[in-house]
Amino acid sequence: MEVRIFNIDDEPAVAALWERCGLTRSWNDPHKDIGRKLEVQPDLFLVGVIEGRVVATVMAGYEGHRGWINYLAVSPEQRSRGHGRRMMEEAERRLLALGCPKVNLQVRSTNQEAMGFYQRIGYSADEVVSYGKRLVSDKEEKG
Repeated sequence: MEVRIFNIDDEPAVAALWERCGLTRSWNDPHKDIGRKLEVQPDLFLVGVIEGRVVATVMAGYEGHRGWINYLAVSPEQRSRGHGRRMMEEAERRLLALGCPKVNLQVRSTNQEAMGFYQRIGYSADEVVSYGKRLVSDKEEKG
């Protein structure tokens, strides 16, 4: 698997992969999330490609205090082959090069498979409660 920076031609395949992996929600438009990421640290938006096909993604960010990981996805038929680990290693490498001392990520409390994966690659649950507040609605206004 080749890991490279996302390019705009990848957008349909990336959005479809996120849908297949159950990462999208009605309140998060994947195309808008992609557009937002392209405005901020686009070099931390990575895709994994096999034979020209996007099979994995990871979106990372660093604001000077902590690194963040979002949208780690591996195509279901490509799982258990080390691709998720490879995507995380590359994201971590790039974050470390920026001086990032710690990486945070969020996993839905119902996603036991993801929790097990992150534990296997050295992550542990922090004793925190995650809060969120939408500042922009991705839902289209109907009028």
